Amino acid sequence: MNKKSNIVFILADQLRACSSPGYIGHQVSMPNLEKLRKEGATFNNAISTCPVCTPYRSMLMTGRHPQTTGHLINFVNTRHDEVGLADVLNLGGYKTAYVGKWHLHRGSFPEINGADYVPEGRDRLGFQYWRGYNFHMNYYDGTVNTDDWHVEQWDDYETLAVTRYAKEFLDTVEDNPFCLFVSPHQPHFSPKHVLKDNKLAPEQYYETVPTDLKFLDNVPEHVQERTNDTYRDYLAMALSVDEMVGDVWNYLEEKELLENTLFIFTSDHGTMMGAHCNEGNAENGNAWNKKKPWEESITVPFYAVWPGMIEAGTENDMLLSPVDIMPTLCSLCGQPVPKTVEGMDLSQSFIGNSGPEQDSLLTMNFTREHNYLSDGEEWRGVRTKSHSYARYLNGSIYLFDLEKDPLEMNNLAGVPEYSKLQVEMEQIMQEKIDKLSDEFLPCTRYANWYDGQRRVIRNAKGALPHPENEPDWSLIKGS
Repeated sequence: MNKKSNIVFILADQLRACSSPGYIGHQVSMPNLEKLRKEGATFNNAISTCPVCTPYRSMLMTGRHPQTTGHLINFVNTRHDEVGLADVLNLGGYKTAYVGKWHLHRGSFPEINGADYVPEGRDRLGFQYWRGYNFHMNYYDGTVNTDDWHVEQWDDYETLAVTRYAKEFLDTVEDNPFCLFVSPHQPHFSPKHVLKDNKLAPEQYYETVPTDLKFLDNVPEHVQERTNDTYRDYLAMALSVDEMVGDVWNYLEEKELLENTLFIFTSDHGTMMGAHCNEGNAENGNAWNKKKPWEESITVPFYAVWPGMIEAGTENDMLLSPVDIMPTLCSLCGQPVPKTVEGMDLSQSFIGNSGPEQDSLLTMNFTREHNYLSDGEEWRGVRTKSHSYARYLNGSIYLFDLEKDPLEMNNLAGVPEYSKLQVEMEQIMQEKIDKLSDEFLPCTRYANWYDGQRRVIRNAKGALPHPENEPDWSLIKGS
Protein backbone atom coordinates (compact mmCIF):
# COMPACT_ATOMS: atom_id res chain seq x y z
CA MET A 1 0.00 0.00 0.00
CA ASN A 2 1.18 3.55 -0.67
CA LYS A 3 0.78 4.71 2.93
CA LYS A 4 1.65 3.06 6.22
CA SER A 5 -1.50 1.39 7.45
CA ASN A 6 -3.32 2.68 10.52
CA ILE A 7 -4.51 0.51 13.41
CA VAL A 8 -7.65 0.94 15.47
CA PHE A 9 -7.74 -1.73 18.16
CA ILE A 10 -10.80 -1.94 20.40
CA LEU A 11 -10.29 -4.11 23.48
CA ALA A 12 -13.39 -4.94 25.54
CA ASP A 13 -13.06 -6.41 29.01
CA GLN A 14 -14.46 -9.85 29.84
CA LEU A 15 -16.55 -10.26 26.67
CA ARG A 16 -16.52 -13.96 25.83
CA ALA A 17 -16.81 -15.42 22.35
CA CYS A 18 -19.96 -17.39 23.19
CA SER A 19 -21.86 -14.15 23.79
CA SER A 20 -20.68 -12.58 20.53
CA PRO A 21 -21.88 -12.73 16.92
CA GLY A 22 -20.77 -15.76 14.96
CA TYR A 23 -19.94 -17.93 17.97
CA ILE A 24 -21.91 -20.69 19.69
CA GLY A 25 -24.34 -19.31 22.28
CA HIS A 26 -24.85 -15.83 20.80
CA GLN A 27 -28.45 -14.68 21.30
CA VAL A 28 -28.63 -10.85 21.37
CA SER A 29 -28.21 -8.80 18.20
CA MET A 30 -25.04 -6.69 18.23
CA PRO A 31 -25.34 -4.89 14.89
CA ASN A 32 -21.93 -3.26 14.85
CA LEU A 33 -20.01 -6.41 15.73
CA GLU A 34 -22.13 -8.19 13.16
CA LYS A 35 -21.02 -5.55 10.66
CA LEU A 36 -17.37 -6.25 11.47
CA ARG A 37 -18.06 -9.93 10.91
CA LYS A 38 -19.64 -9.17 7.54
CA GLU A 39 -16.95 -6.68 6.43
CA GLY A 40 -13.91 -8.67 7.58
CA ALA A 41 -12.73 -11.89 9.18
CA THR A 42 -13.91 -13.69 12.30
CA PHE A 43 -11.15 -15.54 14.14
CA ASN A 44 -12.54 -18.73 15.67
CA ASN A 45 -9.52 -19.66 17.78
CA ALA A 46 -8.48 -16.41 19.47
CA ILE A 47 -7.45 -17.61 22.92
CA SER A 48 -6.87 -15.66 26.12
CA THR A 49 -4.05 -17.93 27.21
CA CYS A 50 -4.00 -16.49 30.75
CA PRO A 51 -7.60 -15.33 31.32
CA VAL A 52 -6.98 -12.48 33.76
CA CYS A 53 -6.79 -8.77 32.85
CA THR A 54 -3.17 -7.83 33.57
CA PRO A 55 -1.53 -11.03 32.28
CA TYR A 56 -3.45 -10.76 29.00
CA ARG A 57 -2.75 -7.05 28.52
CA SER A 58 0.96 -7.47 29.15
CA MET A 59 1.11 -10.25 26.54
CA LEU A 60 -0.80 -8.07 24.09
CA MET A 61 1.49 -5.07 24.48
CA THR A 62 4.88 -6.83 24.69
CA GLY A 63 4.51 -10.15 22.87
CA ARG A 64 5.93 -11.86 25.97
CA HIS A 65 4.51 -14.38 28.43
CA PRO A 66 3.69 -13.69 32.11
CA GLN A 67 6.61 -15.96 33.09
CA THR A 68 8.86 -13.34 31.47
CA THR A 69 7.12 -10.01 32.15
CA GLY A 70 6.20 -11.01 35.72
CA HIS A 71 2.51 -10.19 35.23
CA LEU A 72 1.09 -13.20 37.08
CA ILE A 73 -1.62 -11.16 38.86
CA ASN A 74 -3.34 -7.79 38.53
CA PHE A 75 -2.01 -4.47 39.84
CA VAL A 76 1.65 -5.06 39.01
CA ASN A 77 3.86 -2.28 37.66
CA THR A 78 5.18 -3.00 34.20
CA ARG A 79 8.96 -2.90 34.00
CA HIS A 80 10.25 0.21 32.26
CA ASP A 81 12.63 -1.81 30.10
CA GLU A 82 9.83 -3.72 28.39
CA VAL A 83 9.63 -2.91 24.68
CA GLY A 84 6.01 -2.37 23.70
CA LEU A 85 4.04 -2.11 20.48
CA ALA A 86 3.76 1.68 20.78
CA ASP A 87 7.55 1.94 21.11
CA VAL A 88 8.02 0.18 17.78
CA LEU A 89 5.36 2.23 16.02
CA ASN A 90 6.66 5.51 17.46
CA LEU A 91 10.07 4.79 15.92
CA GLY A 92 8.29 4.07 12.64
CA GLY A 93 6.70 7.54 12.55
CA TYR A 94 3.28 6.60 13.91
CA LYS A 95 1.17 8.69 16.25
CA THR A 96 0.07 6.42 19.08
CA ALA A 97 -2.85 6.75 21.49
CA TYR A 98 -4.39 4.84 24.37
CA VAL A 99 -7.89 5.49 25.68
CA GLY A 100 -9.59 3.65 28.56
CA LYS A 101 -8.58 0.91 30.97
CA TRP A 102 -4.85 0.09 31.12
CA HIS A 103 -4.35 -2.26 34.10
CA LEU A 104 -0.61 -2.61 33.58
CA HIS A 105 0.33 -0.57 36.63
CA ARG A 106 -0.21 -0.57 40.38
CA GLY A 107 -2.47 2.47 40.05
CA SER A 108 -4.06 3.40 43.37
CA PHE A 109 -4.07 -0.21 44.59
CA PRO A 110 -5.36 -1.36 47.07
CA GLU A 111 -7.97 1.39 46.56
CA ILE A 112 -9.98 0.08 43.61
CA ASN A 113 -12.35 2.93 42.81
CA GLY A 114 -9.97 5.80 43.47
CA ALA A 115 -8.94 8.37 40.85
CA ASP A 116 -5.80 6.41 40.10
CA TYR A 117 -2.91 7.58 37.98
CA VAL A 118 -0.49 6.03 35.49
CA PRO A 119 2.54 8.35 35.38
CA GLU A 120 3.84 9.74 32.13
CA GLY A 121 6.87 8.01 30.65
CA ARG A 122 7.71 4.31 30.61
CA ASP A 123 4.69 3.34 32.74
CA ARG A 124 2.61 4.07 29.61
CA LEU A 125 4.86 1.90 27.38
CA GLY A 126 5.37 4.60 24.79
CA PHE A 127 1.82 5.72 24.07
CA GLN A 128 1.87 9.43 23.23
CA TYR A 129 -1.75 10.60 23.44
CA TRP A 130 -3.10 9.28 26.74
CA ARG A 131 -6.63 9.30 28.09
CA GLY A 132 -6.27 6.14 30.13
CA TYR A 133 -6.72 4.98 33.68
CA ASN A 134 -5.24 1.98 35.38
CA PHE A 135 -8.35 0.53 37.02
CA HIS A 136 -11.61 1.68 38.51
CA MET A 137 -15.21 0.56 38.18
CA ASN A 138 -16.86 3.98 38.13
CA TYR A 139 -18.70 3.58 34.85
CA TYR A 140 -20.61 6.80 35.45
CA ASP A 141 -18.56 9.89 36.27
CA GLY A 142 -15.27 8.03 36.04
CA THR A 143 -11.83 9.46 35.37
CA VAL A 144 -8.91 9.28 32.95
CA ASN A 145 -5.34 10.53 33.32
CA THR A 146 -4.19 13.29 31.00
CA ASP A 147 -0.94 15.21 31.42
CA ASP A 148 1.30 14.41 34.35
CA TRP A 149 -0.52 14.53 37.69
CA HIS A 150 -3.82 15.56 36.09
CA VAL A 151 -7.04 13.56 36.25
CA GLU A 152 -10.10 14.39 34.17
CA GLN A 153 -13.62 13.24 35.04
CA TRP A 154 -16.23 12.30 32.46
CA ASP A 155 -19.85 13.14 33.16
CA ASP A 156 -21.78 10.26 31.61
CA TYR A 157 -21.37 6.54 30.82
CA GLU A 158 -17.90 5.15 30.13
CA THR A 159 -18.40 3.92 26.58
CA LEU A 160 -19.63 7.37 25.57
CA ALA A 161 -16.64 9.03 27.24
CA VAL A 162 -13.97 6.84 25.66
CA THR A 163 -15.60 7.40 22.26
CA ARG A 164 -15.21 11.15 22.70
CA TYR A 165 -11.54 10.78 23.59
CA ALA A 166 -10.99 8.50 20.60
CA LYS A 167 -12.52 11.13 18.32
CA GLU A 168 -10.42 13.83 19.99
CA PHE A 169 -7.29 11.91 19.04
CA LEU A 170 -8.48 11.19 15.50
CA ASP A 171 -8.94 14.93 15.00
CA THR A 172 -5.17 15.34 15.47
CA VAL A 173 -3.74 12.68 13.17
CA GLU A 174 -3.76 14.69 9.90
CA ASP A 175 -1.78 12.68 7.30
CA ASN A 176 0.27 10.72 9.85
CA PRO A 177 -0.10 6.96 10.27
CA PHE A 178 -1.59 6.19 13.66
CA CYS A 179 -2.35 3.45 16.13
CA LEU A 180 -5.33 3.96 18.45
CA PHE A 181 -6.23 1.58 21.28
CA VAL A 182 -9.67 2.00 22.84
CA SER A 183 -10.35 -0.12 25.93
CA PRO A 184 -13.71 0.27 27.70
CA HIS A 185 -14.09 -1.60 30.98
CA GLN A 186 -17.45 -3.10 29.97
CA PRO A 187 -18.83 -5.76 30.21
CA HIS A 188 -17.00 -6.20 33.53
CA PHE A 189 -18.61 -6.43 36.98
CA SER A 190 -18.93 -3.24 39.02
CA PRO A 191 -20.39 -2.88 42.53
CA LYS A 192 -23.80 -1.31 42.02
CA HIS A 193 -23.34 1.26 44.79
CA VAL A 194 -21.01 3.23 42.49
CA LEU A 195 -23.55 3.22 39.65
CA LYS A 196 -26.75 5.08 38.85
CA ASP A 197 -30.10 3.44 39.58
CA ASN A 198 -28.29 0.18 40.43
CA LYS A 199 -27.78 -0.45 36.73
CA LEU A 200 -24.53 -1.60 35.15
CA ALA A 201 -25.54 0.13 31.92
CA PRO A 202 -28.03 2.85 30.91
CA GLU A 203 -31.62 1.65 30.61
CA GLN A 204 -31.77 1.80 26.80
CA TYR A 205 -29.28 -1.04 26.50
CA TYR A 206 -31.56 -3.38 28.42
CA GLU A 207 -34.47 -2.87 26.02
CA THR A 208 -33.36 -5.50 23.50
CA VAL A 209 -32.11 -8.02 26.07
CA PRO A 210 -34.76 -10.70 26.75
CA THR A 211 -36.11 -10.90 30.28
CA ASP A 212 -35.57 -14.64 30.33
CA LEU A 213 -32.33 -15.63 28.66
CA LYS A 214 -31.29 -18.92 27.15
CA PHE A 215 -28.36 -20.74 28.67
CA LEU A 216 -26.18 -23.38 27.08
CA ASP A 217 -26.50 -26.92 28.39
CA ASN A 218 -23.28 -26.68 30.39
CA VAL A 219 -24.98 -24.24 32.79
CA PRO A 220 -26.84 -26.39 35.35
CA GLU A 221 -30.56 -25.64 35.62
CA HIS A 222 -30.31 -24.69 39.30
CA VAL A 223 -27.76 -22.01 38.37
CA GLN A 224 -29.66 -20.50 35.45
CA GLU A 225 -32.35 -18.76 37.51
CA ARG A 226 -29.91 -17.06 39.87
CA THR A 227 -27.62 -16.06 36.98
CA ASN A 228 -30.30 -14.67 34.66
CA ASP A 229 -30.31 -11.07 35.94
CA THR A 230 -26.52 -10.94 36.06
CA TYR A 231 -26.34 -12.16 32.47
CA ARG A 232 -28.81 -9.44 31.47
CA ASP A 233 -26.47 -6.85 33.03
CA TYR A 234 -23.59 -8.40 31.15
CA LEU A 235 -25.34 -8.31 27.77
CA ALA A 236 -26.61 -4.76 28.31
CA MET A 237 -23.03 -3.64 28.88
CA ALA A 238 -21.94 -5.58 25.81
CA LEU A 239 -24.53 -3.65 23.80
CA SER A 240 -23.04 -0.37 25.03
CA VAL A 241 -19.68 -1.56 23.71
CA ASP A 242 -21.29 -2.53 20.41
CA GLU A 243 -22.70 0.98 20.03
CA MET A 244 -19.28 2.43 20.83
CA VAL A 245 -17.73 0.30 18.08
CA GLY A 246 -20.23 1.72 15.62
CA ASP A 247 -19.53 5.29 16.72
CA VAL A 248 -15.76 4.90 16.26
CA TRP A 249 -16.25 3.17 12.91
CA ASN A 250 -18.56 5.91 11.66
CA TYR A 251 -16.13 8.64 12.71
CA LEU A 252 -13.30 6.94 10.82
CA GLU A 253 -15.58 6.76 7.81
CA GLU A 254 -16.54 10.43 8.18
CA LYS A 255 -12.88 11.41 8.25
CA GLU A 256 -12.11 9.16 5.25
CA LEU A 257 -9.68 7.06 7.27
CA LEU A 258 -11.27 3.61 6.98
CA GLU A 259 -9.71 2.56 3.67
CA ASN A 260 -6.19 2.50 5.08
CA THR A 261 -7.06 1.24 8.57
CA LEU A 262 -6.83 -2.22 10.11
CA PHE A 263 -9.82 -2.25 12.49
CA ILE A 264 -9.72 -4.93 15.21
CA PHE A 265 -12.17 -5.79 17.96
CA THR A 266 -11.46 -8.34 20.69
CA SER A 267 -11.54 -8.88 24.47
CA ASP A 268 -9.00 -9.74 27.16
CA HIS A 269 -10.82 -12.84 28.45
CA GLY A 270 -14.27 -14.27 28.98
CA THR A 271 -16.42 -15.14 31.98
CA MET A 272 -18.17 -18.31 33.10
CA MET A 273 -21.76 -17.06 33.70
CA GLY A 274 -22.55 -20.29 35.53
CA ALA A 275 -21.02 -22.72 33.05
CA HIS A 276 -19.46 -25.84 34.61
CA CYS A 277 -20.68 -24.73 38.01
CA ASN A 278 -20.53 -28.31 39.29
CA GLU A 279 -16.84 -28.64 38.42
CA GLY A 280 -14.14 -28.00 41.01
CA ASN A 281 -14.81 -25.67 43.92
CA ALA A 282 -17.71 -23.42 44.83
CA GLU A 283 -16.06 -20.41 43.19
CA ASN A 284 -17.29 -21.74 39.86
CA GLY A 285 -20.77 -20.61 40.87
CA ASN A 286 -19.70 -16.97 40.55
CA ALA A 287 -21.07 -15.73 37.23
CA TRP A 288 -18.16 -13.28 36.86
CA ASN A 289 -15.49 -15.90 37.41
CA LYS A 290 -12.69 -16.31 34.88
CA LYS A 291 -9.23 -17.90 35.44
CA LYS A 292 -10.60 -21.22 34.14
CA PRO A 293 -9.39 -23.47 31.29
CA TRP A 294 -12.91 -23.80 29.82
CA GLU A 295 -13.93 -22.10 26.59
CA GLU A 296 -16.22 -19.57 28.26
CA SER A 297 -13.14 -18.17 29.99
CA ILE A 298 -10.37 -18.51 27.40
CA THR A 299 -12.00 -18.06 23.98
CA VAL A 300 -12.63 -14.44 23.03
CA PRO A 301 -14.28 -12.78 20.02
CA PHE A 302 -11.83 -11.44 17.47
CA TYR A 303 -12.85 -9.58 14.33
CA ALA A 304 -10.54 -7.83 11.88
CA VAL A 305 -11.56 -5.55 9.00
CA TRP A 306 -8.98 -4.27 6.53
CA PRO A 307 -10.30 -3.15 3.13
CA GLY A 308 -8.36 -4.69 0.27
CA MET A 309 -6.26 -6.83 2.60
CA ILE A 310 -8.70 -9.11 4.45
CA GLU A 311 -11.50 -10.72 2.47
CA ALA A 312 -14.94 -9.74 3.73
CA GLY A 313 -17.15 -12.32 5.38
CA THR A 314 -14.41 -14.88 5.99
CA GLU A 315 -13.56 -17.09 8.94
CA ASN A 316 -10.02 -17.73 10.10
CA ASP A 317 -9.33 -20.87 12.15
CA MET A 318 -5.68 -20.25 12.98
CA LEU A 319 -4.67 -20.39 16.64
CA LEU A 320 -4.08 -16.85 17.88
CA SER A 321 -2.51 -16.14 21.27
CA PRO A 322 -2.14 -12.67 22.82
CA VAL A 323 1.67 -12.92 22.54
CA ASP A 324 1.25 -13.27 18.76
CA ILE A 325 -0.73 -10.06 18.28
CA MET A 326 2.09 -7.57 18.88
CA PRO A 327 4.60 -9.12 16.42
CA THR A 328 1.84 -9.71 13.87
CA LEU A 329 0.77 -6.05 14.00
CA CYS A 330 4.39 -4.88 13.74
CA SER A 331 4.88 -6.96 10.63
CA LEU A 332 1.58 -5.94 9.04
CA CYS A 333 2.61 -2.30 9.45
CA GLY A 334 6.02 -2.92 7.94
CA GLN A 335 7.80 -2.36 11.25
CA PRO A 336 10.52 -4.52 12.85
CA VAL A 337 9.59 -7.22 15.35
CA PRO A 338 11.64 -6.66 18.52
CA LYS A 339 14.11 -9.35 19.52
CA THR A 340 12.39 -9.46 22.92
CA VAL A 341 9.21 -10.98 21.47
CA GLU A 342 8.25 -14.57 22.37
CA GLY A 343 5.11 -14.71 20.23
CA MET A 344 4.82 -15.65 16.57
CA ASP A 345 4.51 -13.35 13.56
CA LEU A 346 1.30 -14.65 11.98
CA SER A 347 0.88 -11.76 9.56
CA GLN A 348 0.41 -13.80 6.40
CA SER A 349 -2.07 -16.21 7.94
CA PHE A 350 -3.79 -13.25 9.61
CA ILE A 351 -4.75 -11.74 6.26
CA GLY A 352 -5.81 -15.10 4.84
CA ASN A 353 -2.68 -16.01 2.90
CA SER A 354 -0.70 -19.21 3.21
CA GLY A 355 1.77 -18.65 6.02
CA PRO A 356 3.21 -20.01 9.26
CA GLU A 357 0.77 -21.17 11.92
CA GLN A 358 1.08 -23.05 15.21
CA ASP A 359 -0.36 -26.38 16.30
CA SER A 360 -0.96 -25.56 19.95
CA LEU A 361 -1.01 -22.79 22.55
CA LEU A 362 0.08 -22.85 26.18
CA THR A 363 -2.75 -21.85 28.54
CA MET A 364 -2.29 -21.02 32.22
CA ASN A 365 -3.42 -19.51 35.50
CA PHE A 366 -1.20 -18.69 38.46
CA THR A 367 -3.39 -17.73 41.41
CA ARG A 368 -6.70 -18.15 43.23
CA GLU A 369 -7.12 -14.39 43.67
CA HIS A 370 -6.99 -11.88 40.81
CA ASN A 371 -5.03 -9.26 42.72
CA TYR A 372 -2.97 -11.15 45.29
CA LEU A 373 -0.54 -14.05 45.45
CA SER A 374 -2.84 -16.73 46.82
CA ASP A 375 -2.42 -20.50 46.51
CA GLY A 376 -5.08 -22.51 44.71
CA GLU A 377 -6.42 -22.53 41.12
CA GLU A 378 -2.91 -22.94 39.60
CA TRP A 379 -3.08 -24.78 36.30
CA ARG A 380 -1.29 -25.11 32.97
CA GLY A 381 -2.77 -26.44 29.76
CA VAL A 382 -2.72 -26.75 26.00
CA ARG A 383 -5.29 -25.60 23.47
CA THR A 384 -5.28 -26.96 19.92
CA LYS A 385 -7.89 -26.42 17.23
CA SER A 386 -9.59 -29.67 18.19
CA HIS A 387 -8.82 -30.29 21.87
CA SER A 388 -8.35 -28.54 25.19
CA TYR A 389 -6.23 -29.95 28.01
CA ALA A 390 -5.48 -28.63 31.49
CA ARG A 391 -3.78 -29.98 34.60
CA TYR A 392 -4.27 -28.30 37.96
CA LEU A 393 -1.49 -28.28 40.52
CA ASN A 394 -3.86 -30.14 42.85
CA GLY A 395 -3.92 -33.06 40.38
CA SER A 396 -7.25 -32.46 38.61
CA ILE A 397 -6.99 -33.05 34.86
CA TYR A 398 -9.38 -32.06 32.08
CA LEU A 399 -9.33 -33.17 28.46
CA PHE A 400 -12.04 -32.23 25.96
CA ASP A 401 -12.72 -32.95 22.31
CA LEU A 402 -13.94 -29.54 21.10
CA GLU A 403 -15.22 -30.86 17.77
CA LYS A 404 -17.45 -33.57 19.26
CA ASP A 405 -18.12 -31.82 22.56
CA PRO A 406 -17.92 -28.02 22.10
CA LEU A 407 -19.60 -27.39 25.47
CA GLU A 408 -16.94 -29.50 27.24
CA MET A 409 -19.39 -31.68 29.11
CA ASN A 410 -17.52 -34.97 28.72
CA ASN A 411 -14.12 -35.01 30.44
CA LEU A 412 -11.92 -37.54 28.64
CA ALA A 413 -9.07 -37.46 31.16
CA GLY A 414 -8.54 -40.97 32.51
CA VAL A 415 -10.66 -42.59 29.79
CA PRO A 416 -8.57 -45.52 28.44
CA GLU A 417 -9.30 -44.82 24.76
CA TYR A 418 -7.84 -41.33 25.14
CA SER A 419 -4.81 -42.19 27.29
CA LYS A 420 -2.38 -41.74 24.37
CA LEU A 421 -3.80 -38.32 23.54
CA GLN A 422 -3.67 -37.32 27.22
CA VAL A 423 0.02 -38.25 27.39
CA GLU A 424 0.72 -36.32 24.19
CA MET A 425 -1.04 -33.19 25.44
CA GLU A 426 0.83 -33.36 28.76
CA GLN A 427 4.14 -33.68 26.90
CA ILE A 428 3.34 -30.67 24.70
CA MET A 429 2.41 -28.66 27.79
CA GLN A 430 5.59 -29.66 29.60
CA GLU A 431 7.76 -28.72 26.63
CA LYS A 432 6.16 -25.30 26.48
CA ILE A 433 6.54 -24.52 30.17
CA ASP A 434 10.12 -25.83 30.14
CA LYS A 435 10.92 -23.43 27.30
CA LEU A 436 9.72 -20.56 29.53
CA SER A 437 11.58 -21.93 32.60
CA ASP A 438 8.16 -22.21 34.26
CA GLU A 439 8.46 -24.43 37.35
CA PHE A 440 4.65 -24.54 37.82
CA LEU A 441 4.77 -23.68 41.54
CA PRO A 442 2.16 -22.75 44.15
CA CYS A 443 1.38 -19.07 43.74
CA THR A 444 2.92 -17.81 46.96
CA ARG A 445 6.29 -19.16 45.85
CA TYR A 446 6.45 -16.21 43.41
CA ALA A 447 6.42 -13.56 46.16
CA ASN A 448 10.09 -12.73 45.57
CA TRP A 449 9.27 -11.65 42.01
CA TYR A 450 7.98 -8.32 43.37
CA ASP A 451 9.26 -5.55 45.59
CA GLY A 452 7.21 -3.49 48.06
CA GLN A 453 5.92 -1.27 45.25
CA ARG A 454 4.67 -4.28 43.24
CA ARG A 455 7.43 -3.78 40.71
CA VAL A 456 8.80 -6.87 38.93
CA ILE A 457 12.36 -7.67 40.10
CA ARG A 458 12.54 -11.35 39.07
CA ASN A 459 11.03 -13.64 36.47
CA ALA A 460 11.18 -17.35 35.68
CA LYS A 461 14.82 -17.08 34.63
CA GLY A 462 16.01 -15.26 37.76
CA ALA A 463 16.84 -11.80 39.08
CA LEU A 464 16.34 -8.79 36.82
CA PRO A 465 17.99 -5.35 36.61
CA HIS A 466 16.40 -2.33 38.29
CA PRO A 467 12.69 -2.22 37.31
CA GLU A 468 12.91 1.40 36.13
CA ASN A 469 15.84 1.03 33.74
CA GLU A 470 15.35 2.28 30.19
CA PRO A 471 14.86 -0.32 27.43
CA ASP A 472 17.72 -1.52 25.28
CA TRP A 473 16.51 0.10 22.07
CA SER A 474 18.89 -1.98 19.99
CA LEU A 475 16.52 -4.91 20.63
CA ILE A 476 14.19 -3.39 18.07
CA LYS A 477 15.59 -4.86 14.87
CA GLY A 478 16.84 -2.28 12.44
CA SER A 479 17.06 0.50 15.03
